[in-house]
Amino acid sequence: MCQQLAEGTRWTRCGHFQRHLVVAIVDCNTTRCERSVYHPRGCRATTCARNFGTEIQRDVDAVDDYCWACKAAQERAARGR
Repeated sequence: MCQQLAEGTRWTRCGHFQRHLVVAIVDCNTTRCERSVYHPRGCRATTCARNFGTEIQRDVDAVDDYCWACKAAQERAARGR
């Protein structure tokens, strides 16, 4: 499957990645992936991959903290919800 190459922020305390921008598509070079330039036009096969594979994440900066979702979850847990 083709993959998206994304740049973003890595939150170092929880390890989550916040995508800012998809900068490129990495082509898998197969005729069985609808995202590939090698996929035949007009193909109607149901076995072809339709979605992108696992995103390739490139860190452009790192923040020594928890992401917003993890902070919110910690606050909810502290309040007993």
